[in-house]
This record gives sequence, C-alpha cells and structure tokens, in this order.
Amino acid sequence: MRPAWRIQLRPLVLVFIGVLPVVSATILISCGVSGSGMFLNGTGTINVSITDPPSCKFPSGNFLHVYVTIRSVQAHISATADDNSSGWQELAPQLNNQPMQIDLFSATSTSCLLTTLGSNSALPAGTYQQIRLLLVANGSSSGPTPVTNSCGSQGFNCVVLQDGSVHELNLSSQANTGLKIPPGQVVGGHISVTAGQVVDLNIDFNACASIILQGNGEYRLKPVLTAEQVSTNSTGISGQVIDAATKLPIAGGAVTVALEKPDPSGTDTIFMQASADSSGNFSFCPLPPGATFDVVAVGINGKGVAYNATIAVGVPGGTSLGAILLTPETGGTPGPATFQGFVTATTGSAPASIDALVSAIQTVTPGGGAALPVTIPAEGASIANLPIDSANSCPAGAPANTNCAFYALIEPASYPSFGVFLSGKISFSAPVGGDVLYSIRAGAFVPLSGGTSDCTPSSVTVTKDSSANPLKALPGPPIMPKEIDFTGCS
Repeated sequence: MRPAWRIQLRPLVLVFIGVLPVVSATILISCGVSGSGMFLNGTGTINVSITDPPSCKFPSGNFLHVYVTIRSVQAHISATADDNSSGWQELAPQLNNQPMQIDLFSATSTSCLLTTLGSNSALPAGTYQQIRLLLVANGSSSGPTPVTNSCGSQGFNCVVLQDGSVHELNLSSQANTGLKIPPGQVVGGHISVTAGQVVDLNIDFNACASIILQGNGEYRLKPVLTAEQVSTNSTGISGQVIDAATKLPIAGGAVTVALEKPDPSGTDTIFMQASADSSGNFSFCPLPPGATFDVVAVGINGKGVAYNATIAVGVPGGTSLGAILLTPETGGTPGPATFQGFVTATTGSAPASIDALVSAIQTVTPGGGAALPVTIPAEGASIANLPIDSANSCPAGAPANTNCAFYALIEPASYPSFGVFLSGKISFSAPVGGDVLYSIRAGAFVPLSGGTSDCTPSSVTVTKDSSANPLKALPGPPIMPKEIDFTGCS
C-alpha cells in the first residue's frame, strides 16, 4: 500500500446535491502566526469543500472506495487548543444534524468542481489556526447518521478492496477528538476572516497517505489533511505524461505525478500527488493563488519496464505543461529498484509508538544553480506509511527498547530528466548515466496528530546501505538501506 497511491490523476470530484454552492471569493491566508489568534468585530461567511485526487485506487492500488462519514468541521483561533478546549467554531453546522458519508475515491474529473460540506454565514471574524474534522463513530448507536451507509455492517467509515470486500476503517479516538489539521498543514499557517467577508476553504483529504494496513490485517486511519483556499481552474497545473520513445501514453501500467515544494531543509517534499488517467492526463486543482511548484512524474508500464523520473522545476499555477516525456530505462533488466529497510523508535528507556513517512530522494542541479534534493514518488506496491507500534517485526541487531516497522520503496533505477520553467517554456535534459545514488529519509510523527512531529531529531536521512556502501539503485534484488533509528520519542 502506498501513500503515493492516487489514480486517475485528475483531481477527485465529489459531488453533493442540496448543499450551498461554493461562492467565489477571496480568502486571506498569511504567514507566521503562532500561539493564540484573536477574534475581531463582526462575522464573516465561510464555505467548506473537500477534495482528494487518489493515487492508490485500483489498478494503481488495492482500493475501489474509501468512505468517511463527517459530522462536524471546526476551527479554533489558538494553535495550542486541545481536544477539550472551549472556543471551537462550527464551519459547516448543517453536518451536525445530517452527517455526510463521502467516497473519497468517487469519479475523477479534470475540472476543479468540489464537494461542498456546508457553510456558516455567522462565523466570528478572527484568525483561525487549527481545523478538525469529526467523524461518526463506527459503533455509533445514538446521534444523527448519514441517509445512506455504504459500509453496511462495517460501521460508517470503511474501505472497499478491489475484490469487493468491505473492511472497517478504525478511528481509534478520532470520532471524539477529530482529524486534525494543525497550523503546519494550513497553507500560510492560519486563515483570517474579516467582518462581511466570504471565505472559501478547501480541505485536501489525502486518503492514500491516511490509510495504514496494520500487522493484524485491519485498516487504520492516520489523517493526512491540508487546508487551503479554493482557486479557479486558471490556477491549476495540468499536462500529459507520455513515453519518450513512442510519444504515446504509457501502456498498461501506472504513472504517478506529484506537486512538490521545498521544506525548511530545502528538500522538495510532496504537496499533492495523483496518478495520470489512461491517456496520461493529469490536473491538479484547486491550488493556492500565486503558488509555484516542482512537478515530478514517474511510471512503470504493463510489462514491468520502469521509466526515469522527469522533473519540471518552478511551475506556476495556471500552467498547462503539455507533453511530459518519460524515458524508458535500458539495460539487461529495465525494471525499477526496490529499497527495503526498517525504522525503529524508542523513548530511550521504552519502545515508542510513532507514525513514520519514508521517502526516496535524488538530487538535481536545475539551470546549473544550487543542488535541489527532490522526493521521487514511490510506485506500485510500495510501503511508505508506517505505524511503528510493535516490537514483533524488529530485525536482529535492532536497538534495545524499540518498536520497529518494515518499509519498501519502488523507485526508478536511473537519474531523472529535469528542466526549469522559464517564460512559459521548459526544455528537459536527458537523464545522465553512471551510478544512480539515492538517500532515504524518514519523518516521525505523533500518531493520529495530523502531522505533529515527534522524536529528536524528527527527521533522519541515510545515504548508505546496510554494508556502509553508497546507496546505489539497481534493478533486481532489493537494496537494504542502513536502518533508520528514532530516539527521544514521546
């Protein structure tokens, strides 16, 4: 299973009839507010919508449907407010009496139409720094429930696999505490609503990165959500991924495309991700106004032939990239490389429970400038989202007092092609030869926190394999990177 699942890479459109339409307006998102926000005089209006361009829908993944049932969307002016703090404001009060069950993998589209969750025309004006979604509990026997329930006996939140079987999506305590969108996952850090203003808020629910298959065969929800302003089609980024040799869509396989932005360390990390449709088309929207992204595409065809990654650097919103060429890898075994390894976590004196996200990174030097580390999306049956909550899978030689988990990343065994977007045009370099070197990075997060970092440090990168040699990508047998060990975890 992969957090990079998203299939028919056109943003997922969820249509709900009978809810107020999204009103085009301006949302004020600015940077750097921490601690407590503040209420202002008067009230404004907020309209809330939800999207998810899935990359793990069958045949790119094992899922046909992912159903969640939302009973409340709330916001708070304080970045430090906890589950029981007063002051949480309802953004879509209609849900309180009529929860909505949404299939996050419903039909896709190349438009920016959204599923509207509801609105509040009397929201106190202020600076809001946290958002949370509350779901109907699977075992709920009281309170409002959705009009229809596609989960049957598996509660109100579930996954449907490609074989048609339905499995409960375990929520732990999230039905009461909510799925969190902390300030770090709100584009700009907070949302400012002024008196008389109409604000359109979109929530991107990355279902593919949010579902974890546990060791007992059950599925757990680990929320990965971001909140951002709603933008029109004119701010989206689109294109078509094709085979550089045939100039045709890549046949019978899967193409994954990611939008990336540099994190504080300067490493490009995934902002949104999805899969191209059968014709190679993709479209990302809505996007934050004025934003610029790096676009990364990877693919494997139906015969198992892998392609190099192609990276378009500095692409502004509102851009149609046209054809993006992926070059087939050559050689005796033109298959992808597979990195397999372990992540461990300890408090220092006892095993620690964390969620970890593992990614593979290559470095490019676009335009002859500074080196840019870029996350190369994992493909196929990769395992990159890890619940580290058991010592049962610890390998020999693992540190004492740790929990452990296994990961697997399927990646191109070649260097990427890349180019810089300038004056509306882009020219891509040819992939270079030589030893193909990667680094593997893992981030540690508090379980169910929506993205709150854990451990000291909270990010660990390895550049060597288990024999202390450079981490070189080769097709064929799995490559074993050096173990990633987290310490000082909560």
